[in-house]
Amino acid sequence: MKPSRFAQRPSAPVLIDTHCHLDAVGTGLDAERDEAVAEAQAQGIGQILVPAVQAADFDAVLALRARYGCWIAFGLHPLYLDRHLDDHLAVLDAALTRHAPQALGEIGLDFYLPGLDPVRQQALLIEQLKLARKHELPVLLHLRRAQDKVLRFVREQGIERGIAHAFNGSEQQAQAWLRQGFLLGFGGAMSYDGSLRIRRLAATLPLSAIVLETDAPDIRPAWAQDVPNRPSRLARYAQLLADLRGDDVGHITEVLFNNIINLVENGDTIEGFAI
Repeated sequence: MKPSRFAQRPSAPVLIDTHCHLDAVGTGLDAERDEAVAEAQAQGIGQILVPAVQAADFDAVLALRARYGCWIAFGLHPLYLDRHLDDHLAVLDAALTRHAPQALGEIGLDFYLPGLDPVRQQALLIEQLKLARKHELPVLLHLRRAQDKVLRFVREQGIERGIAHAFNGSEQQAQAWLRQGFLLGFGGAMSYDGSLRIRRLAATLPLSAIVLETDAPDIRPAWAQDVPNRPSRLARYAQLLADLRGDDVGHITEVLFNNIINLVENGDTIEGFAI
């Protein structure tokens, strides 16, 4: 059964998955995605932000918006460097103009996997940051082994809105992102007892600096390491964050909701729910 459509602007605080590759959930069949979305909605998730990672995926992400009403983003991800052609920046620019996504992403640098040309990665990132500035969009940043380098380019391009996706940096790096105006994405990594630094940051950083994300079907939580991740797990992440902070999950939901609304609407808040 097809789930109900997400509200483009929820009228009250709900959990929002700020990074979910819904186009990759399941085998690509609508029936499996329908199940995943319905499951998430049953757990109180009121919106999902789906970032494209290559030009070939833009149409698929648009189809998800049409089917579910989910938020979307377009970007050229560093892991797919060999698939990005010279004209794909122009394709991205046109898509941003025509389709009004909530963000530009997923973009960034990856210095973990071998064989990804760092010079070409950086050139691609810089051009996409310029597009973010042109279209006045927040950015969803991939930072693996590249926190400081990405931050340098973000500063140089004057970008002051976005999410440091799957944040796993130091306290010093976290504070640097906050000074730049960015939110930090936390998710499944919090569920591992050995993730001491991530859990400490999730517990102690200002709540106004945090958003939750699943990165489904990736970044599997400790309690479900053998199966692909699902957006419904965001509800358990919210409870985990509340437990780490000694807070109420209702308050967590309210503040995080405003964090992401402020981001995608450039400063607006739901009346009565300002931080």
